[in-house]
Amino acid sequence: MTEKVGVLGKKTPQRTGVERVVNAPLPTVYGEFRAVGYLDHDRGDEQVALVYGEIGTDEVLTRLHSECLTGDAFGSRHCECGEQLDSALRAVVAEGSGIVVYLRGHEGRGIGLLAKLRAMALQAEGLDTVEANLALGLPVDARDYGVAAGMLHDLGVRSVRLMSNNPDKRAALVRHGIEVAETVPLLIAPCESNITYLRTKRERLDHHLPHLDAVAHLS
Repeated sequence: MTEKVGVLGKKTPQRTGVERVVNAPLPTVYGEFRAVGYLDHDRGDEQVALVYGEIGTDEVLTRLHSECLTGDAFGSRHCECGEQLDSALRAVVAEGSGIVVYLRGHEGRGIGLLAKLRAMALQAEGLDTVEANLALGLPVDARDYGVAAGMLHDLGVRSVRLMSNNPDKRAALVRHGIEVAETVPLLIAPCESNITYLRTKRERLDHHLPHLDAVAHLS
């Protein structure tokens, strides 16, 4: 915890890290979740973990889902994010327990909504998702998963079965003290609108997407 100078020059504590703020029931079309809300004092973001059932401490089925307005809310076919979120929520309900950590501030792999849209415009002109970010002078992936690990620690989770195709998420959780007992693939059938994007994720970002081999006919 750091300090900041307040009124009359007195130093007042400034919170750091992640703080649980609220725990509220959240009935959804998938089932009855608990929405556990957190404040990330380091970045100022408001975060939420959707918890289903009695989760325990070990090998908890878990998804770290990066915010994607276009995919999650608008049903964009440019990516598979919305379908991954839907599949993850259904999976934890089918499991009987689990957590979906919804990470705000991760739009466009951390570059923000407007920058993501600019990158999408460049992709429409022929650049891939990596080239587009770099052309804008932005990092390929600026996401940080420390807050997700902090939320899992607060929920009492020691190890997870991680629903992800991204090896960076696994490595980040391990680095922050969460054991990954298993990586559970979250593979979504590609379409003509996202096949190039998905192939770039596999070839340039090392995402594990073996199912793309079966759809060589897509352009």
